Formats: sequence, C-alpha cells, structure tokens
Amino acid sequence: QVQLVESGGGLVQPGGSLRLSCVASGSILSINAMGWYRQAPGKQRELVARITSGGSTSYADSVKGRFTISRDNAKNTVYLQMNSLKPEDTAVYYCNVLVTFLNYWGQGTQVTVSS
Repeated sequence: QVQLVESGGGLVQPGGSLRLSCVASGSILSINAMGWYRQAPGKQRELVARITSGGSTSYADSVKGRFTISRDNAKNTVYLQMNSLKPEDTAVYYCNVLVTFLNYWGQGTQVTVSS
C-alpha cells in the first residue's frame, strides 16, 4: 500500500507562483514514474507533467515554459513549480505515482488563480 500526501495549493494572483509537493510513503520498492494531473470544473482530468525514474520529463503544451516538474528520490517526493500562473490554471491538482505496475493517486489540492 502506498500513501500520497500533497501540499502547496492555494489562492494566487495571475502571474504568481506556487510549488506543489507530493510525498509518497508505504510499501515502495521502486517508483517508475511520478506526475501531476489536474481537473478543472466541467473538464476531464488531464496530464500536466510527468517524470520517470530515469529523469525524463514531459509536459502538457499549455504549461510548457511555465511549469517545472522535479523529484527527490531519497525523499520519494515530486514537486511541481508553477510560475506565471494564469486563471485557466485553476483546477484541482492530483499527484500520481506509478509503483511497479500499480497506480496510486493523491486526494488532490486546489489551485485557484484569480485577482
């Protein structure tokens, strides 16, 4: 069993920054990949950013150049640095961890970008 604890969400003004964190704990032998998804009201959940155990990263086109995903393997933690935030970034952000062949999800953290 794996548990994910997310933090860092909140209310920011357009152009501001937030840093999301997700700590994985439990029966972890190997983390294959970690990522962030988001779901805005009335929209389907979408992949925002992902990082593999080998360090390869991928981003949604809408966040490229503004968001950066990173990980600390020793702490089993993944981060999402979000800069130049826009109102359209408002959503619930979910942490996802792939352990061996099983997917685990966090509870989500609300990010609201508004003036």
